[in-house]
Amino acid sequence: MTNISSVEQVATLLETIGQPARLQILLAIGDSEPCVCHLEATFGWRQAYLSQHLMALRKAGIVLTRRLGRNIHYRLANPALLELIHAAAEIQNIDLPDLAPSLECSCPNCTQEQNKV
Repeated sequence: MTNISSVEQVATLLETIGQPARLQILLAIGDSEPCVCHLEATFGWRQAYLSQHLMALRKAGIVLTRRLGRNIHYRLANPALLELIHAAAEIQNIDLPDLAPSLECSCPNCTQEQNKV
């Protein structure tokens, strides 16, 4: 007999990460811990749009947050999720883009840090 609740949990995970924007966010986060401003600079998306997707990922327990001063940094709750995404791309015989977050954005926090160097 199949445990429906476990199947539903997997389906919910796949549904949550299944939107292209969320997959891009997860790939950009990767094994790093970027600040929201770095994700904004990487994608050029409006902050509200990005925050909407990050909130859904956070509520689902897919990403974790860490506040550093006024900035919130995101990391994957389980790095194995990247393996799942890359395996799905491999099954489809496609290459995923390198979406490493931009670490040189023009937010006040980054501008201050760049001026210190």
